[in-house]
Order: sequence, then structure tokens, then C-alpha cells
Amino acid sequence: MNDLNSILIEGRLTADPTTSYTSKGTALCTFSIAINRFYRQDQEIKEETSFLDIEAWGRLAENCGEYLHIGRGVRIVGRLRQDRWDSAGQIRSKIVAVAEHVEFKPETKPAHAKPEAARV
Repeated sequence: MNDLNSILIEGRLTADPTTSYTSKGTALCTFSIAINRFYRQDQEIKEETSFLDIEAWGRLAENCGEYLHIGRGVRIVGRLRQDRWDSAGQIRSKIVAVAEHVEFKPETKPAHAKPEAARV
């Protein structure tokens, strides 16, 4: 029986995504998101930012590679995976989120952007 391994997380891309293909032709899209958390401490608002690497596979990966870009907000449903490797006798590890569903948040125009000209 599997243990529960499920995440729901929102953040913004820290860089444009990278899409590649395996030798069997399966798409893999990787990107990183920043997750901001605000909290109150001693009457002051504090901010904590965490960074998480994301992997998407198959058709989801192709869509992410096409529509995502730096700064775009996303909501991700998926699972965590721990990669482990030996580096010069030391065991290293990294946590990666494997996306099973990615919701692309609406893009917003900067407040200083000029409105588009009306079409005639």
C-alpha cells in the first residue's frame, strides 16, 4: 500500500522553463517556482520565500514549455520525489515536485502598461 504523497502548491516561475525529450520521445519540462509566505512577527509583517524545482512529463510538459515563462503564476498538483546520489563519497539529495496537473494563472499586465489601441 502506498503512503500519501500529494502536494498542492502555488508560486511564480523564477526562469523560463526548459523542455527536452527522452530517447523514446517523451517530453520533459523542468522549471523552478518561488513560493512566498507572509506572516506577522512582533507586530511586523515578514516574508519567507521557498524555491522548488518542478518536473512535468508528456503532453503536460509540452503545454508547460509552450505557455509558461518567467514570472507566470502556477498552481501545481502533484507529488514529491527525492533524488539521491553519491558525490565524492558524500550522499547528496534533492526534493523535486513531479506535476500531475498544472493550472496556468491568468497573466496580469503591469500597472504602468499603456492600454492597447482600439481596433478599427
